[in-house]
Amino acid sequence: MPKASTLDELFLEEIRDLYDAEKQLVKALPRLAKAATSEDLRAAFEEHLEQTQGQVERLEQVFESLGEKARGKKCAAMAGLIQEGNDIAKETEESPVRDAGLIAAAQKVEHYEISGYGSARTHAGILGNEEAVRLLQETLNEEKETDEKLNQLAQNINLEANEADEEEEGEEMEKAGTSGKGSGRSSASGGRASSSKSTAKSRSAGGSRRS
Repeated sequence: MPKASTLDELFLEEIRDLYDAEKQLVKALPRLAKAATSEDLRAAFEEHLEQTQGQVERLEQVFESLGEKARGKKCAAMAGLIQEGNDIAKETEESPVRDAGLIAAAQKVEHYEISGYGSARTHAGILGNEEAVRLLQETLNEEKETDEKLNQLAQNINLEANEADEEEEGEEMEKAGTSGKGSGRSSASGGRASSSKSTAKSRSAGGSRRS
């Protein structure tokens, strides 16, 4: 594949990268929505899925403005970010802790897209492609709005995750305390039994000496 040597060529590569990234997200978002335990977070993922499908269509319009066929270029960065989200879903229990992790993973995706669309829009402006500027700016606005919604959701969900941790720690401490008391009683009982046996032996030995 020839290397990009002009801003036009670089811009086309950026659009291809974004196109593949959005296509990957269309497949990934339903899995993230299913993994979420919070109804609000699940709804946010489902809403963003609809937005992402619209963003794919906008990128196809950008390709048209360039006279190019809509074709993606493997976006390794997005693949890695999506894998992080999948790992969190697999490695956490169904609880607010999982939701907190999914939000963090989703915001990494949003920040990556905000950066990508921001750069592409700037390059489109320099190249004088006003149609592309308009389309990319529209998507950039949506990505920023989604990031803000995730911020708002995180405020409550992060607190719920922390409360769940504190409750679990309290239960573990309570169990440890109960177990410790049981061991103490057992030890004390054993001590008393041992003392009784020693007294009995002493009396028996004394009786033998008197006889």
